[in-house]
Amino acid sequence: MADAPQEARQLEAVIVDTVFRNEENGYSVVEVRVGRERVMAVGALPALAAGEQVLLDGGWVEHPQYGRQWKASGCEIRKPTTLLGIERYLGSGLIHGVGPSTAKLLVQEFGKRTLDILSEHPERLTEVPGIGKKRAQQIAKSYLEQYGAREAMVFLQSYGVSASLAVKISKRYGADAQQKIRENPYRLIDDIEGVGFLTADRIALSLGIPQDSEYRLQAGIKYALQEAAGEGHTYLPRDLLLQRAASGLRVSGDLLLNHLDRLLFSREIIAMDMGGIDAMMLSAYFYAEKEIARYLRLLMGKAQAVIQPAVQQEIRDFERENRIQFSEKQRLAVSEAVGRGVAVITGGPGTGKTTIINCMLSLLGRGVYLAAPTGRAAKRMSEATGHEAKTLHRLLEFNGDDGHFLRDEQNPLDCACLIVDEMSMVDVFLMRSLLRALKPGTRLIMVGDADQLPSVGAGNVLGDILKSGVIPSVRLTDIFRQSETSLIVLNAHRINHGEAPILNQKGSDFFFERRPQPDAAAETIVGLCTQRLPAFLHTNAPMRDIQVLAPTKKAGAGVYQLNAMLQAAFNPPGRDRPEIHYGETAYRLGDKVMHVKNNYQLPWKADDGTEGEGVFNGDVGFIFKVDTQDRIITVRYDDERTVEYDYQQLEELELAYCLSVHKSQGSEFPCVVMPVVGGPPKLLTRNLFYTALTRARKLVVLVGREDAIAAMVRNDHIAARYTTLQQRLMEEIG
Repeated sequence: MADAPQEARQLEAVIVDTVFRNEENGYSVVEVRVGRERVMAVGALPALAAGEQVLLDGGWVEHPQYGRQWKASGCEIRKPTTLLGIERYLGSGLIHGVGPSTAKLLVQEFGKRTLDILSEHPERLTEVPGIGKKRAQQIAKSYLEQYGAREAMVFLQSYGVSASLAVKISKRYGADAQQKIRENPYRLIDDIEGVGFLTADRIALSLGIPQDSEYRLQAGIKYALQEAAGEGHTYLPRDLLLQRAASGLRVSGDLLLNHLDRLLFSREIIAMDMGGIDAMMLSAYFYAEKEIARYLRLLMGKAQAVIQPAVQQEIRDFERENRIQFSEKQRLAVSEAVGRGVAVITGGPGTGKTTIINCMLSLLGRGVYLAAPTGRAAKRMSEATGHEAKTLHRLLEFNGDDGHFLRDEQNPLDCACLIVDEMSMVDVFLMRSLLRALKPGTRLIMVGDADQLPSVGAGNVLGDILKSGVIPSVRLTDIFRQSETSLIVLNAHRINHGEAPILNQKGSDFFFERRPQPDAAAETIVGLCTQRLPAFLHTNAPMRDIQVLAPTKKAGAGVYQLNAMLQAAFNPPGRDRPEIHYGETAYRLGDKVMHVKNNYQLPWKADDGTEGEGVFNGDVGFIFKVDTQDRIITVRYDDERTVEYDYQQLEELELAYCLSVHKSQGSEFPCVVMPVVGGPPKLLTRNLFYTALTRARKLVVLVGREDAIAAMVRNDHIAARYTTLQQRLMEEIG
């Protein structure tokens, strides 16, 4: 396998020909002349014409099939200076309306000033025989568009913008790209997906745009709300918004007042009265929560009537056929769900939610769809029910081309009832998209555990629905008979009630190992995962069956430290394990990884030959191919999809030997190992502890200190989320 590019150098070359070019991401294979030698250069590059002189950043690599070539990481275009170079450039076909013969005529007429004439005095093109006024305008326009877009790409890359993103920006703005960006770099945030405030701000400050620019201050206010959305909030109180924005922008809060008013006037930010709180919301979140409440009201009003005595008899028939006996609450949950337009069923582990779903499937017959937010949750739902379950993104048929779902009001789902599991993970935007795709008369049954952590995305959909009291809901509390012997189930409920878990009961599925120091706890966890637990669980796939979950990322025995130690133990470097370094992480053949950012355009291929786009936050898989030559990593995910990542996209991957508890939501593992060594009380909460334990199916092992366990059980603090859905539901339905 070839080595990665050497330390960055520069190569002066003349373009001979473009062999291949991908217009979407700019990846090109070009033949260049270096002195008397002709070589191939590859990489994300602007459109280049024969005869152009370029300065390419990068280094030499040895391709196993194509031999020695230059791996380009950047490109500076130099205008051709010789008559032959100008003629070749103009006649390359890059400029619409100019071929080799016209190029020759132009150079004969204007000589070395030809390119200056094209850009500064295009009206003079009519001096060339055969070029009229209209054709002169077309030639000049095409030249300026091509030259402007390429200059913009080089300009953007000089500010750290990736080549693929620079291509996207250049295509969006065309020849005016540089001018528009120099005038207001903050427009990139709204116009280009993938550009955030920090990137735009870096460009702006480099260009000399003042810190008190109106563009910067207004973008900074919106950025404060976007950052809050990343914490789960759909709004911020006015004073808190001004405080956060002023701190981030390093300006006085008073300086922001007029700019906030302008954003309110333009409706980019919308104000809402939340019981005396002046709530400030980005318009997208304002309308999302408003729509959710309206759609739920419409679904509730269109419910088809059911005959309750018949339902009760069918429930009894199901109990008899399956040799089970429901509790009164479980019967109520089934009858409410099948008899209402919208219903919610919540409960902890072992309370029979899966059995209830199976009962509802039996009662409702055909036309019932099953879905869950993640691939793992959908797969688990399929296995438990024997019916196909899809991720919500697949169900709604996500279209990566335009970033929207194909299923909506104009193209609704053709189902009589939809049952969604793991509802605690659903954020406001996904909920709105789901409701848009349900035609009136469809039943919606939402199932979840209200005591788990809320969604990673903004909002508190399940919590707000339950707190509103206007949607029929049943909370299951009785532990189902089959789960009574499980200490995982019993301890999860004990913790949820503020009681200490039972540790190290002989023959149980819940163990504790005392290791007071974080480093010792981390070493014990590595030993458990690699030696003791695989034998105990009789597994040949410990990386798949044993999942380490950590409450913190950076502290001792945190996610980062444990990932490094577990990678070294499970998958050490070796000649047969090629790897690519990105930042401080080595991504190695065989590594367990997680995708950590929704990427709606990332293509995938499935084992059955189907293809699509979209890889989502929380998807876990294994690296099964590493191309060090082109720096491409291929990951196979649990739902049998394979995805290729180029070097720039590696920022969307993280090692997954150890996951944060938040990242584990929606997943379930045979065995969970967790360090309990203390840390910030803000992070180490009861519902985080509860969420971690309920990820385990067969075995839980805690490693650390008893007092750290007790502190988490006592800490019932739940970080409040600023959301409006509860109030909207009460106004819309109540």
